[in-house]
Amino acid sequence: MTKDDILTWLADVTDPEVPVLSILDLGIVRNIEISDPGPAPSVTVWITPTYSGCPAMDVIAIGIRMALIGHGIQDIKIENQISPAWTTDWMTEEGKRKLKEYGIAPPNRKAYQALGLFEEDSISCPRCGSEDTEVVSQYGPTSCKALYRCLSCKEPFEHFKCH
Repeated sequence: MTKDDILTWLADVTDPEVPVLSILDLGIVRNIEISDPGPAPSVTVWITPTYSGCPAMDVIAIGIRMALIGHGIQDIKIENQISPAWTTDWMTEEGKRKLKEYGIAPPNRKAYQALGLFEEDSISCPRCGSEDTEVVSQYGPTSCKALYRCLSCKEPFEHFKCH
């Protein structure tokens, strides 16, 4: 068993709030350590929450534990690593593509970096691609997403906030 094996197994662990994303797509798996690689290995997985106090982290930890138990690992430690803080920069490009296909506008660092004081960001509609959108609420069903409305296709959508 190698770290690559464990990463392959963890690719099947999804985010309970956005089930189209794996925890690897999110970039929350920060490190994996295998101790005693003999017949009864011990595995420690470090994960970083996307937000402080994120309620999904307990479910994710259970998912990690179940994935590893499913491959015969019994001695499992899951550690929360809160520093450095998670950033959407850790998300994979594949994860951002999956978000868009799922109907959630992915984080767009360029939109935020180009903003001047009091300017609003431009978020493209994941359905029609229009940038003629407006924010409805800075807080969506989860604190990591905002609610938007497309003024072209008239559809509401969520935006995974950049942070």
